[in-house]
Amino acid sequence: MTGTSPRTAGRRARPVRLGPRSAAAIGLVSAVGVAAFGWPLLADPDSGLAHSHDAPWLFALLMPLLLAVAVAAVADTGLGAKAVAMLGVLAAAGAALRPLGAGTAGLEPMFFLMVLSGRVLGPGFGFVLGALSMFASALLTGGVGPWLPFQMLTTGWVAMGAGLLPGHHRLRGRPELAVLTVYGAVAAVLYGTVMNLYGWPFIPGTATGISYDPGDPVETKLAKFAAYVLATSMGWDLSRALLTAVLTLALGATVLRALRRAVRRAAFDAPVAFTSASFAGDKGGNADG
Repeated sequence: MTGTSPRTAGRRARPVRLGPRSAAAIGLVSAVGVAAFGWPLLADPDSGLAHSHDAPWLFALLMPLLLAVAVAAVADTGLGAKAVAMLGVLAAAGAALRPLGAGTAGLEPMFFLMVLSGRVLGPGFGFVLGALSMFASALLTGGVGPWLPFQMLTTGWVAMGAGLLPGHHRLRGRPELAVLTVYGAVAAVLYGTVMNLYGWPFIPGTATGISYDPGDPVETKLAKFAAYVLATSMGWDLSRALLTAVLTLALGATVLRALRRAVRRAAFDAPVAFTSASFAGDKGGNADG
């Protein structure tokens, strides 16, 4: 009998492999997400969109539908019973971790788990896990609102990005942990920065010099947004990044081993085969009965 050993096969197996349909669905929701976050910067000052207060609400209504389509496409193309079970466990763990620090200087310990899970289980699984973990944590903490679909998408991007990092089959040990630590810290800051784009236009234009004004040129909008981020959330974002980096360094090796061992034992890629002996046994059993 030829082929890879169960240990090697398990190490390379991922519960969800992105097929053309699921990749297209994630690409579509990501493209709409970029537009949903970036419309304040991208809209022409003379366009109706720039001066409309309906754009954030339109995207808030559209995003849940697209997220549902993306999750359904990924599930339809490769989310088996074993993967669903693992997804449920990790999503529950992520949802339980977030309230431990949410609301306290931006400390959100769930992000290190999203990064490590996305690394081991792949970008497709990571995207679904990030979105569902944020949804479950919002239900747990009562943080349900028009911002939730944007949080789900951004967290999905964080976990998916970890799954897209190079060296999945080769990089191990301290080098891998260093890459994941840096990625986790950067992703934690970018999460806060991107989420700021959602809330920035809701500040009245005459309130402060850093508030959104649809009539400003792109350069002025970018300068105002950078000042807005520094003034309102950079401290929280850096705290999130620091906690993510510390948890990755302290617990990353153990969590990575546990996740890879679970993947090996689950044998997601193992084909189902029936032997002639099985059929003979079944036939004999039926004859006796």
